[in-house]
Amino acid sequence: MRTFVKLLLLFVLPAAIVFQLVSCNMGKGSQVSLDITKEPFKKLSEYNFFAGNISELKPNDRVVPYDLITPLYTDYAFKARFVYMPEGVSTEYDTTQTLQFPVGACLIKNFYYPEDFNKPEGKRRIIETRLLIHRQSGWDNLDYVWNDEQTEAVLDNAGDIKKVSWIHYDGSKREIDYVIPNKNQCKSCHWRNDASFTPIGPKVRNLNRDYAYATGAENQLAHWAKIGYLENVPAENPKLADWKDSTHYSVELRTRAYLDVNCGHCHSPNGPAYTSGLHLNLENIEAEHLGICKAPVAAGKATGNRLYDIVPGHPEQSILSYRVMSDDPGVKMPEIGRTTVHTEGVELINRWISEMKAQDCKPE
Repeated sequence: MRTFVKLLLLFVLPAAIVFQLVSCNMGKGSQVSLDITKEPFKKLSEYNFFAGNISELKPNDRVVPYDLITPLYTDYAFKARFVYMPEGVSTEYDTTQTLQFPVGACLIKNFYYPEDFNKPEGKRRIIETRLLIHRQSGWDNLDYVWNDEQTEAVLDNAGDIKKVSWIHYDGSKREIDYVIPNKNQCKSCHWRNDASFTPIGPKVRNLNRDYAYATGAENQLAHWAKIGYLENVPAENPKLADWKDSTHYSVELRTRAYLDVNCGHCHSPNGPAYTSGLHLNLENIEAEHLGICKAPVAAGKATGNRLYDIVPGHPEQSILSYRVMSDDPGVKMPEIGRTTVHTEGVELINRWISEMKAQDCKPE
């Protein structure tokens, strides 16, 4: 009998204790900790957005991964995106602007580099995690910088520079000084000229794609509707061109998508660069506002002594080409978010301009 009791103490009781501990941890681990009335946490892990080892980016309950058809270029960084919404709230379907997420929502964007771009699921290094938290007063942008051990990210809104290296698609080794923007620099792109701060990427047309969820592949809009994140989703939805997909989309559609995502949030009637008269958002269909035979508002170094934003048939004469090909801080466009030239993006833009019917641009 004593032997039996000892066996219970050695095996059964410890197993029960372990089961209770695991059960408690599983329950605790599934709950996001986000109180929009309180100050931001100092550590990313305190929000409990991710289960287990946070560098694995395994989402907790109500933290939903998503991706964009055509993403913003940021020095070739990969991005793992998630959206969180508390119980009982959702966002209304809207194709006229970025989705208007409710108070309490949070957009989570992780910037990382795989060691080898040809093995994107392999070892990686996360550089920063940007949060957009929708408080009662509006959107609050926060930046968490990861340590070298990849065990934690700490709030740092002052910006930073990190040395990053990787093996590129062509097998070459690349190394850059990755610039983490400060809080005010982020506002320069997210700010609207009605004095509001807004997210940029999550638009219906840019979300209308399948995503490989843990439960299987599904259209993101349909998935969001099913879990109660998005209301009144119709059967048919607009879809942005994939800038890399030359099989299904023309050069023009791909370029317009690329410019819309990388430039259109600033260069639009409601963006910070509206005074330039250069509107690269997808909704614009006016040739002059698109830059065709349009003289720049301001001349100088950034024009490269070229006279027009776009000279049809001649990228070598177009200011747009000159600025996207430059890495000079006083010339390059976009001004923030890149230190390197996006070679593939430049090639697409130049091809688009080259294929336009040539015409002489003459001052009126």
